[in-house]
Amino acid sequence: MNEYEITYILRPALEDGDVEERANAIAGIVRTQGGEVGAVERLGKKRLAYEIGDAREGSYVAMQFRASPAAAKELERQLRLHEDVLRELLVRLDKRALAQMAMAKTAPAAPAEEPEESPDEF
Repeated sequence: MNEYEITYILRPALEDGDVEERANAIAGIVRTQGGEVGAVERLGKKRLAYEIGDAREGSYVAMQFRASPAAAKELERQLRLHEDVLRELLVRLDKRALAQMAMAKTAPAAPAEEPEESPDEF
């Protein structure tokens, strides 16, 4: 099984409850194909870089999951057919990217440096 991350954009007309429902249904597709869903992050409504159909904004959702390549292809196929999904992007994560993500989560935040005082000018 491989690690994947998919980001998809849902129609802006959907309410928050509908976005939640669609995200759960899409996670269910992964589970029915024998995959394991990790994090599902709803990023909210954002303005699109360009119009897709008549939509100028959309609700973004990012999901990480583990699945076989066949299950990932099936998820991608079903999202392309879904009428509420404007766009989707599926990426297979490599081991280096996963290690960097794990380090970023565990690394403490760097303290902010205080600006140096400049000498008074005449």
